[in-house]
Amino acid sequence: MTIDTDTPQSRRASGASEPPREAIRFRPPTGKLTMAVFQVLLGVAILLFWQIGAKAGFLDPFFFSDPVSVTEKIIDWFTSGSVYPHLIATGEATLVSFVLGAVLGLVAGTLLGRVHFLERLFDPYIKMFNAMPRLLLAPIFLLWFGLGIGSKIALGVTLVFFLVFFNTLEAMKGVSQPLVDNSRMLGATQWQLLTTVYLPSALGLIFSSLHSSIGFAIIGVVTGEYMGAFSGIGYVIAQAQGTFDTTGVFAGMITLMAFVLVIEFFIGKAERRLLAWRAVGHK
Repeated sequence: MTIDTDTPQSRRASGASEPPREAIRFRPPTGKLTMAVFQVLLGVAILLFWQIGAKAGFLDPFFFSDPVSVTEKIIDWFTSGSVYPHLIATGEATLVSFVLGAVLGLVAGTLLGRVHFLERLFDPYIKMFNAMPRLLLAPIFLLWFGLGIGSKIALGVTLVFFLVFFNTLEAMKGVSQPLVDNSRMLGATQWQLLTTVYLPSALGLIFSSLHSSIGFAIIGVVTGEYMGAFSGIGYVIAQAQGTFDTTGVFAGMITLMAFVLVIEFFIGKAERRLLAWRAVGHK
């Protein structure tokens, strides 16, 4: 028969410290459905605060409108079909500027990230153009390309390009050098290094920039429409502002937010498909 002498009383008597107890930590639910419910509840809470504040007089309806009126305006737009030409115009310009700016930024970032001479050559010019407030280019683009879709695409491209370019450049420069050296020892060509080492390693940062770029594309296009256009959501917002229609302004902004969420959904789907290998590697 053995006697267990390793008891809390014996440890306290001998001066030995007790083993640390496991801290109780709050672990919030992370399931997709649960998170979606919390997101919906948060949105409902914000809308309720807005509605109650407008009706109670805390928020002046002339300046803030209210969610019910904004929803009615959006429903009227879509049921009457009056918003579709403007939504299509904004969507076309946004998608073209997003794709064109992303492709140009990806190509330029990859090229300068792989060729150090070109990076040093263009470095001061890139810094100068990046430091320039690009929204100030909107009047110049209106003079160059007119009130059509061209001026909106040009402004959107300038916003998207630099974001994708700098992320791609840094991703290329941050690729593991031992991985590149090992690939070269195995006889990989420059094209194979690019397609099997550099681009896969940089995809995470590139997609991170794409998520932000769609918002910048929207900003460029809507700003161009706001300053001068014949159609587009920015044109609708400008017309509503001109008649002091706060409800129309909020309705246009919420329509744009929903449009961005739709595009974000497809970007996320593409990211999960192209980066499936990374998810497997983290299991």
